[in-house]
Amino acid sequence: MDTDYILEWFHYADMDLLSAQGAAARYPVHLQLVCFLCQQSVEKNLKGFLLYHEGTEPPRIHNLDFLCGKCAVIDPSFNEIYDQCEVLSTYSVLPRYPRELFVEEHHMKKALVYAQEIKDFAPLQAVRRALEQKT
Repeated sequence: MDTDYILEWFHYADMDLLSAQGAAARYPVHLQLVCFLCQQSVEKNLKGFLLYHEGTEPPRIHNLDFLCGKCAVIDPSFNEIYDQCEVLSTYSVLPRYPRELFVEEHHMKKALVYAQEIKDFAPLQAVRRALEQKT
């Protein structure tokens, strides 16, 4: 297991969330971008978890429902965040194109909360701590 490589997934997830938070604080707010970055953060967190436990490259998909389901096979507590993943999954592709998905401020605020909650989710934090202890 390449500890540094897995930690990179979590680092990229953190950078996506920080970028989303920074973009949300700017005026005018690019709502779609913030939601997309929240989705990306969660995607990378889930893929880091899968890489840690499976030891193989995570699937090259953006569907958080699917990724969360794979994580739940390893740790059933991931079922607790399935609904948040389902909401955020919507922001993987559609908001990047005109007229595909209408995003309002309340969607963005929810996306930021969900992305932070998933980052702080205990099983993900446990993997991060285990990896950091190895470096």
